[in-house]
Amino acid sequence: MATEININSDLGESFGPWKMGNDPDVLKIVRSANIACGFHAGDPTVMASTVKLSIENGVSIGAHPGFPDLQGFGRRVMRFSNAEIETIIAYQVGALMAIAAMQGARVTHVKPHGMLGNMSAEDEDLSLAIARAIKAVDRELIFLAQAVTAQGTAARKVGLRAAEEVFADRTYTDAGLLTPRREPNAMIHDPQESLRSVKRMIEEQAIFSTSGKKVPCQIDSVCVHGDGPTAVTTARTVRDGLEASQIRIVPLPELRTMQ
Repeated sequence: MATEININSDLGESFGPWKMGNDPDVLKIVRSANIACGFHAGDPTVMASTVKLSIENGVSIGAHPGFPDLQGFGRRVMRFSNAEIETIIAYQVGALMAIAAMQGARVTHVKPHGMLGNMSAEDEDLSLAIARAIKAVDRELIFLAQAVTAQGTAARKVGLRAAEEVFADRTYTDAGLLTPRREPNAMIHDPQESLRSVKRMIEEQAIFSTSGKKVPCQIDSVCVHGDGPTAVTTARTVRDGLEASQIRIVPLPELRTMQ
């Protein structure tokens, strides 16, 4: 059984007058924030306020780059060359690094968002393009990767540290990939069910598909999405449940299990 784990959340996804999620409350619970960088959600002011809240709560700061798709929230398939992907990633990570520097903070990890994350999980060439961009910006950045996917393999291939992530509020296919959101069983809405799922994955170091298949993996971090109506309750339930099992919840850079 793991003795420490990271809990992260995708945040900073409001835009102008449009509000999404409850970032102030989520940031009191999680230990790492993946902050939208303006392409799929967020804007400079929201990025700055989310960084400020992260600092105040002792939460490590990560960039959450996505496709340039505000209307589709980065959840639509888009096709770019690998060279274009590298510049898209570098642009977004660099933007958040500048915002963080203004407040005396630094970005410590990068996690691909939405469809960019899902596509790269199955495509090592795409994952390698993302990893090359991350390394080119700052070789000390951690690649927060979906567990047992091409992302972690690509990160290590270019010499980056990778943290393997599972999701508290999502289900999985037999391949160990996230169930597509268009399917009715893709999301877990019950916080207690999320806790049971997370504890089982951590205890057995494996993902379990909706059909019951076990996919062994390393688990460094657990994601609770910040945009759902049960985000705060789920995050609190998962954290309290893990701490009750004597598991320390730590910021991503403090994890000792990363490879």
